[in-house]
Amino acid sequence: MDPHSEIGLHQSGHLDEMILQPMDYVKKKTLQKYKIICAVLLIALVAVSLGLGLGLGLNRGAQEQVSCRHKCNKPYQKEVAGCQCDSGCKERQDCCWDYEDACVEPTRSWSCTNFRCGETRLPGSYCSCSDDCLQENDCCVNYNTVCKDLICHHLSFSQWMVLEQNTCKLGVLCCQILKNSMAQKGSCGAKELTHLIANDTGSQAREVRNGYWGLYPESHGIVDNNMYDVDLNKHFSLSSTEKFRSSWWKGQPMWLTAMHQGLKAGTFFWPGSDVPINDTYPNFFHLYNGSVAYEERISGILNWLDKTKSERPDFYTLYIEEPDSSGHSFGPVSGGVIKALQLADQSLGMLMEGLKQRNLHNCVNLIVLADHGMDMTYCSQLEYMSNYFDQINFYIYAGPAARIRASVVPQNYYTFDSEGIVKNLTCKRSPQHFKPYLSPNLPKRLHYANNIRIDKVHLLVDRQWLAVRDNSYTFCDQGNHGYDNEFKSMEAIFLAYGPSFKEKTEVDAFENIEVYNLMCDLLQITPAPNNGTHGSLNHLLKKPFYNPSHANEESSPASCPLSHLTPIDELGCTCKEESTSSLPPTVSDCLRADVRIPIAHSQNCSNYPEGLDLTYGFLYPPNFNSSAFEQYDALLTSNIVPMYRAFKDIWDYFHDVLLQKYARERNGVNVISGPVFDYNYDGHFDTLDEITQHVNNTQIPIPTHYFVVLTSCKDTSNTPLNCTGSLDALPFIIPHRPDNTESCADNRSPSEWVEERVQAHSARVRDVELLTGLDFYQERQESVSEILQLKTFLPTFETEIN
Repeated sequence: MDPHSEIGLHQSGHLDEMILQPMDYVKKKTLQKYKIICAVLLIALVAVSLGLGLGLGLNRGAQEQVSCRHKCNKPYQKEVAGCQCDSGCKERQDCCWDYEDACVEPTRSWSCTNFRCGETRLPGSYCSCSDDCLQENDCCVNYNTVCKDLICHHLSFSQWMVLEQNTCKLGVLCCQILKNSMAQKGSCGAKELTHLIANDTGSQAREVRNGYWGLYPESHGIVDNNMYDVDLNKHFSLSSTEKFRSSWWKGQPMWLTAMHQGLKAGTFFWPGSDVPINDTYPNFFHLYNGSVAYEERISGILNWLDKTKSERPDFYTLYIEEPDSSGHSFGPVSGGVIKALQLADQSLGMLMEGLKQRNLHNCVNLIVLADHGMDMTYCSQLEYMSNYFDQINFYIYAGPAARIRASVVPQNYYTFDSEGIVKNLTCKRSPQHFKPYLSPNLPKRLHYANNIRIDKVHLLVDRQWLAVRDNSYTFCDQGNHGYDNEFKSMEAIFLAYGPSFKEKTEVDAFENIEVYNLMCDLLQITPAPNNGTHGSLNHLLKKPFYNPSHANEESSPASCPLSHLTPIDELGCTCKEESTSSLPPTVSDCLRADVRIPIAHSQNCSNYPEGLDLTYGFLYPPNFNSSAFEQYDALLTSNIVPMYRAFKDIWDYFHDVLLQKYARERNGVNVISGPVFDYNYDGHFDTLDEITQHVNNTQIPIPTHYFVVLTSCKDTSNTPLNCTGSLDALPFIIPHRPDNTESCADNRSPSEWVEERVQAHSARVRDVELLTGLDFYQERQESVSEILQLKTFLPTFETEIN
């Protein structure tokens, strides 16, 4: 609008009034009419609201008789006016206002609320909150908590762990075990929640049953969720009925150990518990059904506890799928896993409240553990076999622990070119996020070779990567497990609570094969033969049941009489300079026969001709001695061992560089090293006959591995010589092979790969003992159980999870 014309309009004021006056009158009339209509509507709305409110029982104080409390399922009374509480009221639409709360919801709930306290018993309820439920033995687990107000309300398991202990219910044995598995280590700070806690080092198989068999997968036979047995010519899968075939399950599970010694066992879901192992089931068990609510499982355990002393189990297991299921779906660090952990915590809190209600919470020993960890995977981090082979004519069990076998079985099982597959996968790309192994060459600490079900080709995959067939694979961008158990993300969790366990204690990690012996001690029974070391977990217990002793000496040290100072037979050995003057740092061409060793048992230098891929190395490097005389004294045939030339690169770098590094870091180390012979890859030393069978074209017994055990003082302010406290051990079992392709060492300096190679083959002292027949630390002042704790510790080199 033009500003000038707007000014002119306002100047004509009288004309504006004459035009607007009739319109103002109409507006006033209309407004009065609207006010009257709104008032009528408001009154009507209030009347309707009051009517509905009264009909629904909002006036509770004046209409108490219309509540369904204590009236649920009373027969329909047609002659009685008002609302009803029978099962047909919904259909008639005359239910009382609280029918759902009083009569329906309680039948779907496993816990008491203030509203439920004192309820009339409801048919079909999971549990009761009625005044007589204690007498009828069907109370919800938190009845005393909510309805009797005996302890603080709704405690989770983590809160129970800090409660003060009370006395046991009279007549209850304090040796019962409740064992629970949460299927996966959670991702939050569990260390804040514990009574006794340890990280539990799992095995390398995707799923582990080690804790309740005390056996490695190669021993108990369940080497993976999916596997093939050529002897049975059957395929195993947890999703098929084949899992119920008892021939798959080897060894003796914990429940059978208890039953064989006069105790009873109850398993509410546990792998293998619904299988007739040795033609026997647990005394009480259920076929696995993942849809059964956790509350129902816990209620089942509590019902078994309510049986008479002669009927109730002594050993119980309870299995909870979370947080494993959510870890697979959402990844280990996710909101989904946090919710799953909260659910698991609340469920175990329900168990603890049930034990408290029975006055058993300080009378049973409770173990909570997971069987593996979890790590994140990404669809952008897949190693496709189609990138390594033009044609894939084999079967691969894809994932973080990939295995390869023949596609056509059993026909091609034994003729399958496993070595060719490994060769075609070795050092082909850079970077390459897996290492291919023939299963006998896997690190000894994995104990994953000596079983026909373990396929000969195995891929050790980098963290958060997956080895798969081709780009059709889609199970990624979520959580997975089965990686090398050296990874921190694969560590499981162990919690223990009860009268037998120490309180407020955190201990070092241990392998889950040790848990079986611990449970036997809690039940005061004898374990079946197993891979664990009995007594290694005594430090968890207030009063250990089993007192271990050192192994008996099987053979005494041989005497080496000295009858002459010069060799009768030089054994093909020569030394250019036999004086003790000025030796070089190493003297590779100077050896002399050890006159203390009989000729028939001494090494012969002529067995190492030029051009042979095999040479010798020193167990104790002569240049470690300071004087020329001491160096010369080390140039003996008793100090040499056969070595592949390629392996000497590792051995020399270890002694020249790494050993010096570890000695500085630990304020000195004691070193014991030697050969290992394990041609049948069973994890135990071979007999002399077995070794002789593998001596080909030479007279030299060639070791399969070499071991090195470094021992230092845990308190690094002391050297090993003056250490009066606890020890620390760093053992290695290094494969002895004719090449270094495992490390893709061609054109690389030893400083780039040797330490990584050696650390990949770290082991336990106990592994070294089994492979050599030696027994370490027998003359130490520490208790045998403390020594066993040292021997069974597996060193790791990954310090944090990224």
